[in-house]
Parts: sequence; C-alpha cells; structure tokens
Amino acid sequence: MSNTPSSARIAVSVTGLEKSFGPTRALAGADLVVEAGEIVALMGANGAGKSTLVKILSGSISADAGTILLNGKTVSFASPAEAQAAGIATVHQATDQAGAAGLTVAENLTLNELCGTGSFFVSPRSTRKRAAEIAALIDLDLPLDRDFIDLRPAERQLIAIARAVAAKASVLILDEPTSSLSSTEAERLFSVLRRLKASGIAILYISHRTGDLAAIADRAVVLRGGKVVASFAKPIDFSAAVAAMIGRTLDASAHAGTVSAAPILASVKRARLIPGSRPFDLDLRSGEVVAITGTLGSGKSRLLRALFGLETLAEGSFTLDGKPWLSDGPARSIDNGVFMVAEDRWASSLLPPEIPGASIAGTIALPHLPRWFPLGLLRETRERLVAADAIGRLGIKARGPDDTLDQLSGGNQQKVVLARWQAAPCRLLLLDEPFQGVDVGARADLIAAIRNSQSGSATLIATSDTEEALEVADRILVMRDHSLYEADGRHESLAAMIGRVESAETQAAGTGHP
Repeated sequence: MSNTPSSARIAVSVTGLEKSFGPTRALAGADLVVEAGEIVALMGANGAGKSTLVKILSGSISADAGTILLNGKTVSFASPAEAQAAGIATVHQATDQAGAAGLTVAENLTLNELCGTGSFFVSPRSTRKRAAEIAALIDLDLPLDRDFIDLRPAERQLIAIARAVAAKASVLILDEPTSSLSSTEAERLFSVLRRLKASGIAILYISHRTGDLAAIADRAVVLRGGKVVASFAKPIDFSAAVAAMIGRTLDASAHAGTVSAAPILASVKRARLIPGSRPFDLDLRSGEVVAITGTLGSGKSRLLRALFGLETLAEGSFTLDGKPWLSDGPARSIDNGVFMVAEDRWASSLLPPEIPGASIAGTIALPHLPRWFPLGLLRETRERLVAADAIGRLGIKARGPDDTLDQLSGGNQQKVVLARWQAAPCRLLLLDEPFQGVDVGARADLIAAIRNSQSGSATLIATSDTEEALEVADRILVMRDHSLYEADGRHESLAAMIGRVESAETQAAGTGHP
C-alpha cells in the first residue's frame, strides 16, 4: 500500500503542517512528499484540508506550524509571487484565474516576463517571438493574437502550464483540472503532464475523478481530518482509497432495501439533458431518498431544474403519480407538490432583512400564502405556529419566529429553507447541494429531517460530495457528461461504479462514440 520516495529525488516535502481558522483545525500535522518526475494524486473529502494545503504551498496563506522543503531547502512564502519565484506553480480550478482577459494569447504566455521587465516599452514582435517559444515547450498550438476571454477552459489551463514550464517551475499543482473539460481535452492535458513528468517536474494532482487518477497518477495520497492517512502506489486501489477518505467502506446503496417495494412516484424515461448525450431512465419511489453525485458541470443541477420547470429536456418524458408531468415553471410545480431548494439559498429562497416578511416565519410561509390564505387575509398566528414547530423540530438556533435570516448561521438558514417545503404536502422534493456551507452538526440535523419526512414523497438530491450522498441516500447514482449511471448490482461499491463509468467514457472517447 505505502510507497516511500527516494530522498535524492524529492522535489517538495511537507512535514507536520498545521493550520487553524479560529476553532476549526484545517491541517493537523500533515506530511507529504512528491518526487521529481512523479505525479501524486491528492485525495480527500470536502473539509479534509486539501485546499488549505494547496494554499500554503502556493503562498496564499501561511502555516501555523510545520516545515516545507523545496529541492532540499527550507522555504516559507509570504505571497503567491514568492512561491512562483521559488518554483511552485499552481493552476486553479477556476480557469479565469489562469490569465488576463483583454490580453492576447501571446501576452498571457509572456505575462510573468512582462511583469518582471519593469519597462513600459515592449515590442509586439518580441512578445510574439517569445510567446511562440513558450508555446513550443508543451506543443501548444493556439493563435497568438486571440483574446484570452475567447479561449476554452482547456486552452486557458494549458497557457498557465506553459507559463509555469517557461518559468522553470519544479513543482506544478493542479486543482481539479478536468472538472470542466471534455474527455478529448482531458486526454490532451494528460499528454502534456506525462511530458512534464518525463522532464523531471513534480506534479501534485487534485481531483475527485478516479478515472483521471487511474490514467495519470503514479501514487495517491489520502488526506482526512487534516492528516495524510494512507498512500497507495500504482495500480491504485480506489475502493480502499475512497474508503480511507471517509473512514469506512463505500456501498452504492447506503440504505438499500428499505423502499425497494414501494410504488414508483416519479419517473423519467429516455431522457437527454442536452442534444447528443446518452439517454437515461430514472424511477423514484415513494419514501425514497436518491442522491446523484458527480463533478461540477456533469448535469446534476440541470436535471433538477428540468424536473422543477426551470429547464427543458432535449428529449424524454416525465410522469408524476403515474400521469404525464411537464411543468412550465415553478408556480405550477409548487401547486402540484414538486418543491426545489436551489444551490444558492440567498438568491433563490431568502429575502434581505429590510424586506417585510424576511423573518423565519415569513420565509417559510412565502410560497404557501395563496393556499393558506385564499381570501388574501393573512393570519400571522398560523405563520408563527408553523415556524415555531420548525424551530423545535429541526433544532434551528434562533430566538424565535421573528428573527431575520441574516441573524442565522448558514446551517440554520438552510434548515429554514427545508422547513419551508416541509410545511406543505410534498410529492417530490429536489435538493441541489443542500449541505453546501453547512457545518457537520447542522448537516446531521438536515439529514435527519430529510429522512424523517419521507412518508409518501420522494427526495432527489444533487451533491458533489460522496460522503454526503452516503449519509443521506437510499440509493446513489453517478452523473457524468449529462447522463445517469446506476450501480451494477446491489453490492457494487460507489468507487467501483465511478471507476466503471469513467472507464466507459474513456473508451468511448477513444473510439469516437458517445
């Protein structure tokens, strides 16, 4: 399982790294070693400490304790510029940070050198010549006069990588580099990384996609609770690695069997979320909680919005309670007991405190007012009673129903939003990233509330966090490239299912078939 690198080849070494943010301990003595010419996958659930470790290595924040050795020398960085100058280059998930909009490809490729000249006079001809030399380092073939803003995410990433190679970076950190790339673009990136590896550059690769890691990583290191808890040499045992991530064995059916005989409440048949995507079916049973996991841009949110009437399917049909169902918008969905909690609760569910009705009671009651008070005569007593019940039932930390939402923590705000949809008869509840920005305690309360309110309705949850899906769901599906995949048999592990899906995608990309 473990693999100890040779000290003669170590590019970067982290020992006993610690970092706290107030009472939260993000890193608790993390140790990590990456050799020159090695690609190491850094795995970990949300909150494991991956982002904090990367921010320290890239100079964005400083550690509270611990040491970093870069090519045998002790280093600490006060800024990203210092880290880059020392030889650590980071390519972030958000590709708009990989360059400057309004500048050409040539100017972005030479950005580091332009910033270091201290001169106001730079020849366009010399810039293009130097840019061509930098592009050739990774065989980057892009029109040098194209504006950065017009580039695809994959092209932006390659520009940042080319700049790092030109600056003679010895360590390259990639944060979820394929989250918005097609299979073809991902393979192009892998080809570049293999070449950089052969040239002796150390690469720290962060990704949730086990298919990516199987294709590119020499070793996988698992971070949990701010510490490295396991290391796996190639071929990587991803079932064991993912189990190490969350501290227990994964099964794609966390609560399997509890609702398998219940009647089908909602159904999606031969659905295509976008033209050309693989069609899929989905049945949701009465009393069932189904979680869909997948990376950003995989289509999870699009499916929920389509069921709620905010998007349309490219193809396919819905049924609800055995009857054809096609919503033309949220109002009709709500009238029929189809409710949705969107990913951004402030934009979709909460009111600014200065707006009348922005209290806990008013927030819960807002979408139900036409049915609760059909004659238009509001009775605050009903609103307050419903809110008081929710405060007690969900453990909302508030003084009372009249508190405004800005006075509550993120977890308590989300409890109020969930309480809104539990205040009326529900057939289908759609939850998009419901635990985002929620602490562990509040998450446990929300999961209990979701699972305890399932009599006669179904819940469909979209989450990018595997651990969340396992904690809440009866059944877990994986979404990749706008299509759903289910476990192959009752006891297929979630890690094995994700690997199977990604392997199928890779094979399809290689043959040119969708």
